Amino acid sequence: MKIVAVTACPTGIAHTYMAAVELKKAAQQLGVQIMVETQGAMGIENPLSVQDIGRADVVLIASDIEIEHRARFTGSKIHCVTIEDVLTDPISVIKRCEAFSQA
Repeated sequence: MKIVAVTACPTGIAHTYMAAVELKKAAQQLGVQIMVETQGAMGIENPLSVQDIGRADVVLIASDIEIEHRARFTGSKIHCVTIEDVLTDPISVIKRCEAFSQA
């Protein structure tokens, strides 16, 4: 299972980066490959390439705001959650992505 994710919050400071860390930890615990792009106060960091997106089983958007360059995910399976979802139960978020990818 391969997930690409984008995290973003309204201020683009703490929660954006905390969510990225939590997703990586949860994915590792579940044996899932994940790449996380952050869209924060520093701009886009760890940008996802066209190849990364094409190889992913699901795109996870963890955001409370509209993300930049969303059109690049057109044609992909996209699962959207809030930043709070990720911060409170990242394992559940990853498991929902797995289920979503198989639907």
